[in-house]
Amino acid sequence: MTTSASVPAEPEGAISIDGTVTDRLVEANQRYAAAFADPGMDARPVLHVAVVACMDARLDLHDALGLQLGDCHTIRNAGGVVTDDVIRSLTISQRALGTRSVILIHHTGCGLENLTEDFRHELEDEVGQRPAWAVEAFRDVEQDVRQSMQRVRTSPFLLHTDDVRGFVFNVKTGLLREIDPA
Repeated sequence: MTTSASVPAEPEGAISIDGTVTDRLVEANQRYAAAFADPGMDARPVLHVAVVACMDARLDLHDALGLQLGDCHTIRNAGGVVTDDVIRSLTISQRALGTRSVILIHHTGCGLENLTEDFRHELEDEVGQRPAWAVEAFRDVEQDVRQSMQRVRTSPFLLHTDDVRGFVFNVKTGLLREIDPA
């Protein structure tokens, strides 16, 4: 597997290694835009599904799930945890943009398994203000998937809570393992 960190420096037409990472990404966007053709899509996902997943860079959700541009709404955060902001996004996704199914994806080896709520206290000591958000750290990935499914299923804001399924993605094999909500 090739990652951006292992790509040789500056072959013909490649991203320059000068400047910041953001400069490199903006250059890549310029090349992308030069060949871009408006696909004429609507903001409504074709498959009427929203995927909530961890922001971990090892998860290529579109490839792992066989998705194409326009198939789903993708909502990502640290841990793939169902927070108030995820409920906000899912509510907009369902009520304004027609999604009906929710897929929750956590993964093996998640960084949140190594944190505790002490992280917030350490931040408060460092910057003089406690974050308003919870870390949402966990020790048991399966139990956290169950908790996330329960948060979606019991939200009064969501119209469609009958098709909510949770999975753990194995970062070594690429396989999803479904978690029983019970």
